Amino acid sequence: MQAIPAARRWRALGGWLLWALVIIGLDQLSKAWVSGSLGYAERIHLLPVFDLTLLFNTGAAFSFLAEGGGAQRWLFTGIALVAAILIMRWLYTHTGQRLLCLALASILGGAVGNATDRLAHGHVVDFLLFYWRDWYFPAFNVADIAITCGAILLILDEILRGRRARHPQP
Repeated sequence: MQAIPAARRWRALGGWLLWALVIIGLDQLSKAWVSGSLGYAERIHLLPVFDLTLLFNTGAAFSFLAEGGGAQRWLFTGIALVAAILIMRWLYTHTGQRLLCLALASILGGAVGNATDRLAHGHVVDFLLFYWRDWYFPAFNVADIAITCGAILLILDEILRGRRARHPQP
């Protein structure tokens, strides 16, 4: 495997960071629009299984540690900061692996989007609500979608990497 010149690594890193910024921008714009359009817990029915609603999550995924008394705000912000630094390092060192970098940049954008909410508001703004009859999936946002898609792409990248290792090309 050939070494990638530093200038090319920085250029590639810039592209992946641009993708993360697009995610952050879409996330923050959508949250601002919903926050300005709806009152807390107000719902707009769009489909038989989907509503827009304005909810606040002081915890992590599925409201984990939401009743933490406020310290969770700084805990989750700190985790996001550490993760962002590690992801940027990983992006820089693996610039030649496009699927991996797409996954990492998506996770980075989502993590920073939610961390921005925690710093600005003390909670994360959620607004996408799917349900079926009396069953509700926890509300989520664009950042959560990016993190989930990034995680799926990480798994896919690992599966494909394993296949390539078992069946190397001549």
